[in-house]
Order: sequence, then structure tokens, then C-alpha cells
Amino acid sequence: MSATATAAVSKAGAVKKDSVPEIIAASMVGTAIEFYDNYCYSIAAASYFGTIFFPAASKANPALGTMYAFLTFAVSFLARPFGSMLFGHFGDKIGRKTTLVVALMTMGISTFVVGLLPGYEQLGALSIVILCICRACQGVGLAGEWSGAALVATENAPANKRALYGSFPNLGAPIGFFCAYGLNLLLDSTLGSTAMQAWGWRIPFLCSAVLVIIGLYVRLRMTETPIFRKAVEQDRVVKHPLRSLLPYWKEVLLGTFAMGITYSLFYVLGTWSLSYAVKVMKPPFSQNEYLAMQMVSVVFFAIFIFVTCIYSDKLGRKTVLISTTLATLVFSLFAMQSLQHNVLTVMLFLCVGFALMGGLFGPCGAYLPELFPTHVRYSGAGLSYNLAAILGGAFAPAISTALVKSTGAVESVGWYLAVMSALALIALFLIKESKDEDYEK
Repeated sequence: MSATATAAVSKAGAVKKDSVPEIIAASMVGTAIEFYDNYCYSIAAASYFGTIFFPAASKANPALGTMYAFLTFAVSFLARPFGSMLFGHFGDKIGRKTTLVVALMTMGISTFVVGLLPGYEQLGALSIVILCICRACQGVGLAGEWSGAALVATENAPANKRALYGSFPNLGAPIGFFCAYGLNLLLDSTLGSTAMQAWGWRIPFLCSAVLVIIGLYVRLRMTETPIFRKAVEQDRVVKHPLRSLLPYWKEVLLGTFAMGITYSLFYVLGTWSLSYAVKVMKPPFSQNEYLAMQMVSVVFFAIFIFVTCIYSDKLGRKTVLISTTLATLVFSLFAMQSLQHNVLTVMLFLCVGFALMGGLFGPCGAYLPELFPTHVRYSGAGLSYNLAAILGGAFAPAISTALVKSTGAVESVGWYLAVMSALALIALFLIKESKDEDYEK
């Protein structure tokens, strides 16, 4: 047993077990902040970064500038596996609490720096390099955040309510989405598009510092999870978690492919469709109009996270996930025709899409950690989750933009989502039901 793990657990052991409100706060607040940071970047990439960091390409072809901005968006996802390995190593070795504090600070500092970064006209290509470094650090921080938060929730949960508790960190996603898109909508309405393009886009990134301070306060007050404390007491904590994870490579791959469509669907709904509706659709929606529609539809995201977690505790993870993924496959084949300048059809597209997104995303807080035993759970769940981010989300906006540009048909994006849904279904059929797994092993 490592001395650091013993010290961390001894300190935590002197404190009573966290109450349910404390568990909710500790697991949800960090993910809400980290997703807020990520969504602020996605909005800026879709709306502003093409002109600010790729001015020549944007002048020649606005769609090309946006595509380059979406490629910087992908940098975060490419960095995530490294973040999951780094934070997974320490999360399984010294505990969940300390690791989560460092993950939150990593994300917060890099987001704040993006808000201060001069554009291409001031720094030239160096601005793009710094932007990509900041985006990579965002990915590293987010990689360590979700898996640790999921373990804080589920390792404190009663055995028959793990999915419900696992919904706590996942609810941070729609909360972060609502805050990021709401603040951008407020600023765009108040300042106007010219001021937002010039300097207003920086405000959401800088505001992240306040949220991070709140998150750190909550995280520093939490205790270590009882399951990790028990693992330390029984000398089941390993010195090299990543090496110990190697026998579970099949579980990592299955978790990755099962989760891939979740990311693809989200970034098609949240990032690509914003860019498409404002810049490509004829006639286009205004930025404010589309942000407002997205904010309404994200309520369905939150509701269905909660609903599907309740049912996955009752019926099992596979039943809920396979049903939702099949529904997503059908949605992919028929929904893209709704993307036209019609508020009702676009709202239907967004509301149904985000409801399905909630159904896919909600149960992952339980079923990914349940694929792995305690001594490699942080590493395994985090690596699966973040490899899925690359597979499904890293290039989803860029792929979708390229498909529409090359085919001239928005339906091509639906076929892309259908392929990702089919891959997820195959993986879900191969994953065994984990609702009744012994979570303390």
C-alpha cells in the first residue's frame, strides 16, 4: 500500500461519510463547471474563432474558417486519453478527492487563458499554437473530471441506486450547457454581434474563474469514497493501475464503442447544428434565435438523464441503452429533414435529439464504472469515456460540415449518426448486464 494512499484515507476516515446533498454537490458541481468551459469553447468555435484565428481562410470561404476552428475544437478530445491515463493513475493510487481537485484547476486555468488570448492579427500563428495548447489542457482536465465524479457518486450509492446516483455528475452536462449557452445568449443580445466578435466572446471564458473557485470550495470539503477507503484497508490499491488495467482491454473497447454515439449526437446537436443554422441554412436563423431554441431543448436532455437512470436501476443498463440507441438510429435516418427555416421542425429536431442524448448519457455514469473492479475503476472508466470522446465527438462537427459541403445534402449527417448508432448497438449486445455486479470487488 502506498504511503500517500494510506495518508489520504486515514485523513478521510476521521470524517463522517458524506450526506446525499454533499455527494450531489461534490459530483455535480465540477462536471457542470467543466462542461460549461467545454461548451463555451464549442460556441466560440462555431461562431467566432474562424474569423479570429483563421482570418485568411474565413475571408476566402467562411465554411473553411469554421472547419479549421472545429479542428482546434478536436484537439481537446485527442488529449483526453492522456488525461484519463494521468488522472486515472493517481485516482486509483491515491484516491478520488485529490485527483478531482487537480482536474478542476487544470480545466479552469486553461479556460481562463483562452479568454485572454490575442487573435491571429496580434500574434500570428503563435496564437493558434497557444489556443491548441489551452484546448489540450482543457481536454486533460475534463478527462480526469468525469470519471472521478462518477466514482464519487456511485461509490457512495446504495447497490440498487447506482445509476440514479450516477446521474448526479451527468446532470452537470445540461447545467453547464444551459449556463454557457444562456450567458452567450445574454451577451449577444446585450452587446450585439459586432462587439461579441471583437471582444465579448472572452467574457464567458473569464467568468469560468468564479465558477472554479466555487467548485474548489465544494471539492476540498468532500471526503474520500467508502469503497476506495475499504480497498486501501484491504491492501487492494495497486502501484501501477494502468498496468493492472491491461487484462480489461476488451471492457475498455466495448465501453468506448458503446459510448461513441453519445458524443456524436451531442456535438451534432450542440455545435454543428448551431453553425449550420446560422451560417449555411437559407435563410439562416440569427445566433440569438438558435441559442434560445437550444436552451429550451436542453431541458429534455436533463429530464431524460434522470428518467433513464431510474429505469436502468429497475430494468438493467442494457435494456435501457439498447432501446435508446435503436431509437437514435431511427432518429438519425429521418430527423435531418427537419433542419430547415421553420421553428417548429427545428424545435422537434432539437428536443427529440436531446431527449435521446439524455437517454444515452444518463446510464453511462453507472455502466462504465461497473465494467471494472475498484483498483482500476478510475483508469478503466475514464479511458473508455475519453476514447469514446475521440471516436464520437472529436471530429463530429468537422465531419458533419465536410459531409454537407461535399454532398450538398444535410441528410448525410444523419447517415453518419446512423453508423455510429450501429457500432454502439454491437458493443452493447456484447457487454454483460452489470446492474447486480458486486461494486466493492
